[in-house]
Amino acid sequence: MTGNTALGAMFGAAPVETFLGLPRIRDLSRTSARMVLLGADGCTPYPSVGFYCAGGPAAIRAAGAAYAANLSHMNFDLGGPVFPGEVSAVDAGDLPQEEGDPAGNRARIFGAVEQILDRGAVPILIGGDDSLPIPMLEAYAARRRSYTILQIDAHIDWRDEVGGEPLGLSSTMRRASEMAHIERIVQVGSRGIGSARMEDAADAEAWGVHFVPAGEVARSGLGRAIDLIPAGAEVIICLDLDALDPSVMPAVIGRTAGGLGYWQVLELIAGVAEKAWIVGFDMVEFMPDRDVDGQGAAVAAQLLAAVIGILARQGKR
Repeated sequence: MTGNTALGAMFGAAPVETFLGLPRIRDLSRTSARMVLLGADGCTPYPSVGFYCAGGPAAIRAAGAAYAANLSHMNFDLGGPVFPGEVSAVDAGDLPQEEGDPAGNRARIFGAVEQILDRGAVPILIGGDDSLPIPMLEAYAARRRSYTILQIDAHIDWRDEVGGEPLGLSSTMRRASEMAHIERIVQVGSRGIGSARMEDAADAEAWGVHFVPAGEVARSGLGRAIDLIPAGAEVIICLDLDALDPSVMPAVIGRTAGGLGYWQVLELIAGVAEKAWIVGFDMVEFMPDRDVDGQGAAVAAQLLAAVIGILARQGKR
């Protein structure tokens, strides 16, 4: 018995299938929870890599299983338990995504997120490659409101297409910029050499993107990033786990030095919650095959639990 299995046994956790042992929901159209967790192994794969993050949601859930019996315990990341009152989140499991059916994958994500929003809940999508947020973001159009995106990522994802695919993981923020209901994009954590060309960065800036590179965060802190979020805005947070430094998060395809630390990511999200409303969250790009002794999964699970706790504290919109 090793790792989180031993930890869970010591803490009294029984085997669970959901994240943190949250209640399982199978019919999204009937949920009354304030948050709904949903997983997807992939969405729109490039032929060169396929569903390279398959198993990501399962690995993150497994890493959180050790704490399933301890939701009422002190969480020092939050200054209290994950849920300050009653448990207000459910886990809907993973969507049946298929590598050979990208259109169906997008439709399933869109439909699930739309149902969650129709119930007045906050969708929390975990995966899975960074094309997942495209249909998730599209589902907000029917709300007829305007949204701010906070993308926390090592890469800016402004390619128009890669290998003829315009809906892949390198194009997420460009596609978001084309959605009429997205009024502002703030991108934090970019660093190193990625797929972005000079013209991609120029297009993003011409659209009005605000970039806060990882180097600026290291030198000057998170103040400007938080200031760029309008007070009272409705914010969708798109977290690519390669935003974290690889010393903290090895389980990504593109490890790049100089990334954000755990506390920087968490304090950025908490800072946004203090001045605005977080109405959606995704955590993507977890690659189980690249993990080291479960370290990345444990970090992802700890961070996800803290984000759920932050959302539980922000009240209802």
